[in-house]
Amino acid sequence: MEGFDPEHFLNRELSWLEFNRRVLSLTGRPDFPLLEQVKFLAIWAANLDEFFQVRVAGLKEQVGHGVGFTPPDGLTPSQQLAAIRSEVEVQYEAISKQFLSEVAPALANEGIVFSDYSTLDQEDKDYLDLQFRDLVYPVLTPLAVDPSHPFPYISNLSLNLAVVVRNPESGVTRFARVKVPPILPRFVVLPDLERFVPLEQVIATHSGALFPGMEILGQDVFRVTRNADIEVEEDEGGDLLMAIESELTQRRFGNVVRLEVHPDMGEEVLDLLMREMGATEDDVYRIEGPLGLAGLWGLYDLERPELKFDVFNGVTPARLATQPGEVVDIFSVMKQGDLLVHHPYDSFSSTVEPFLERAARDPKVLALKVTLYRTSSDSPIMASLIKAAENGKQVAALVELKARFDEERNIEWAQRLEDAGVHVTYGVVGLKTHTKIALVVRREGDGVVRYAHIGTGNYNEKTARTYEDIGMFTTDPGIGADLSDLFNYLTGYSRQTRYQRLAVSPNGVRSRLTELIEEEASRADGHITLKMNSLVDAAMIESLYEASRAGTRVDLIVRGICCLRPGVEGLSENIRVRSIVGRYLEHSRIYRFGARGRTRTYFIGSADLMPRNLDRRVEALAPIIDPDLQFRIDEVLDVLMADDNLAWSLGPDGKWERVPTTGVDAHVALQELARARATALL
Repeated sequence: MEGFDPEHFLNRELSWLEFNRRVLSLTGRPDFPLLEQVKFLAIWAANLDEFFQVRVAGLKEQVGHGVGFTPPDGLTPSQQLAAIRSEVEVQYEAISKQFLSEVAPALANEGIVFSDYSTLDQEDKDYLDLQFRDLVYPVLTPLAVDPSHPFPYISNLSLNLAVVVRNPESGVTRFARVKVPPILPRFVVLPDLERFVPLEQVIATHSGALFPGMEILGQDVFRVTRNADIEVEEDEGGDLLMAIESELTQRRFGNVVRLEVHPDMGEEVLDLLMREMGATEDDVYRIEGPLGLAGLWGLYDLERPELKFDVFNGVTPARLATQPGEVVDIFSVMKQGDLLVHHPYDSFSSTVEPFLERAARDPKVLALKVTLYRTSSDSPIMASLIKAAENGKQVAALVELKARFDEERNIEWAQRLEDAGVHVTYGVVGLKTHTKIALVVRREGDGVVRYAHIGTGNYNEKTARTYEDIGMFTTDPGIGADLSDLFNYLTGYSRQTRYQRLAVSPNGVRSRLTELIEEEASRADGHITLKMNSLVDAAMIESLYEASRAGTRVDLIVRGICCLRPGVEGLSENIRVRSIVGRYLEHSRIYRFGARGRTRTYFIGSADLMPRNLDRRVEALAPIIDPDLQFRIDEVLDVLMADDNLAWSLGPDGKWERVPTTGVDAHVALQELARARATALL
């Protein structure tokens, strides 16, 4: 990319892999309960699946089409793919060794045993035989490959058996594929409920029933990953819903980008798989341990509370707390002043859900508007929107159909909302709507009052229990007016670009943050503190470098990707970068400008510092003006900067190192602070 010095930047894809390595490190932490370690192993695997489906797939397409685009770090697509493969192989080797030599034995010590069929006693074998006959066999469909049976389609992320059989009479050898049904549990549970046999092993043991009269010469497990990124061509006259539905169908047939096999798979079988699926040697990963470790999520559902973190359900903020049998009037609370909520420490179900539920049934509420990016299958938020429409209120929901891997669920919800009378729109042509906003318009006296919620996370009660996010409830007239204008922009025809309080992208977030960085760089005591998921945008990084050169202290808390090189003399020696990876997924975006002891500027919102968030999405950052709320933001940032248990520090070489540990765990500390706040006024 022209105009930038490649030496100033780290590669985005390799930085993401470094993040997933930090996730992987949680599987070996002795201070994490065992099933929590297993959960993070499953998260690591699921993360890697998505990385291949989207990022690796995109790079392979660039190579295939001869695209010469390079990111600011200067690596070509081919160079990136080679570096990715090298790092992924290292992680695969580490995780296989860790699972086989540490995780599985530790689980066995707790009575959770990964059993091999051949080692079971006859009673257990009889049980598995029965399970296979009654539950597994009826679902299986062996597919032969011969002159009258073409090679079958292998679906994305599917686990399969490659079976080689021989006809004992003719001596003819054939290949067949048996798909391990994803609708069945990944592991078959033995009667004691604590021993597990991989489903593919149960199928392989009984494969003779699938090919009666044939000799089984070999059976190999393999797993396929395909390009699952979808590109939708939008135009003013097109039907976005139909376009998304069509692309979802095409996703099933994306090109193969990864083929996972065990090292002992025969070359003849591997060559057949590669040839028939269009895979190359660079797509093949030979893995010692089990394939499809994302399936370990099933173990986390075991009723073994002693092997998990103590359950923390979040507290009800003191201002919303009620006596038994009472119902809080959230509108009255909001009129008394802005309210900040910090999930999961503050309960989503006692803050955001009641806000929308009350709006749905309050006779004074005239309208309810909300943006929906990711939500759950049985969402109380959706139930409130439907109830509001049934009660005759004006209800508008912007449902982002292009939310990756949630497209099908969002299509279903969009149709259900429309059936209930909700005004459903899909956003602005060419832009993905990522902002998290809700607006309630209520008749009061001779006019109306706007009640708003602006957050950093999705309206999803399930993820709100594990994703760290911040939200603000406010009746600020300026913010309310801005949200009315923003919703009009999203649902109608508008060229609105100027807002009173909000910074709105495209354009507005980039320009406002750049302005604030430059203002802080002009001060002798400049201090910038930014918390986000990812820092990728080259222009924003260069602005931070300029601030560092001017002597401004810059503290960055970046959970995932960071393309900035900190600590480089003459460039970024005043910049520190840390990442917090632990029990909760750090998801909030907080932007603070100013040194302690003088007036500071604060923003929260949905936008990371990435080109897509700044230029190709609708995002909104909201100012935090109330001093009490600013104190809360300072408290959160201070705890995260003090953490020396979950924190990692980034060096100028792009490597992350654990911060020396003395005992400050940010997630535990924030839980304790939430409990203290909830009981302070009791």
